[in-house]
Amino acid sequence: MGAFEMLRIANTSLGMHQTWLDALAHNIANVNTATPTSGNAFQEQLVVAQARTDGGVDVATIAQGGDPQGRLVSDPDNPLADANGMVRMPDMDMGEQMSSLVMAQRGFQASVQVTKTAQDTYASALQIGRA
Repeated sequence: MGAFEMLRIANTSLGMHQTWLDALAHNIANVNTATPTSGNAFQEQLVVAQARTDGGVDVATIAQGGDPQGRLVSDPDNPLADANGMVRMPDMDMGEQMSSLVMAQRGFQASVQVTKTAQDTYASALQIGRA
């Protein structure tokens, strides 16, 4: 595999992992978002990756996960609470979101390392050509 090919594949991986990190940040920021019982609860964003024929990876879609009904929570002081003092909260597991965040960060870091290695390979090749 050539250095240009490594850069191309790493670039697709960087893009996919950045999208995944953005979706996870959005999920974590909304883990405590209350909605009225008349509406749907916040649903987590799930990034679906798809392998490319050239070895790279793309974001196939961003799906919504979790139950739109969420979970009902008693919060009578919340301005969104119904007559019974209930609000809808997202049905998300913060531990699962944090575990996914670690995996997405590691994937992003690995892609950055591949990019650095390819750059070093180019620099070495240029030095050989100058000598």
